[in-house]
Amino acid sequence: MLIDFSTIKEMTMPCMNDGTGTMTVRMFNDDAYRIIPTRIHPGGCIGTHRQDSGDDLNYVLSGTGRAICDGQEELLQPGVMHICPQGSEHTIENTGDEDLLLLTLVVKK
Repeated sequence: MLIDFSTIKEMTMPCMNDGTGTMTVRMFNDDAYRIIPTRIHPGGCIGTHRQDSGDDLNYVLSGTGRAICDGQEELLQPGVMHICPQGSEHTIENTGDEDLLLLTLVVKK
């Protein structure tokens, strides 16, 4: 399967899950996966939410941030992956001056 994200409409999402700021995404979604190139803009934060649809894997391509999963803080920088297992609660925030660019994969169970 080939997914061409350049053909998927870009969406800007303000205050996702009662977070702050904005993020920009292109989302592929089927019965098995949700794959989302994500840009959390400076000052933006995905609000704390329960991860019900599957394990949420977030690979950091550029920028800096932090994730909090079930109370455990993790620093985000290029080359690391934050994993929030299904059933856990987490948030991700951009702590830097540039976009926090993530490749997010949700593996549905």
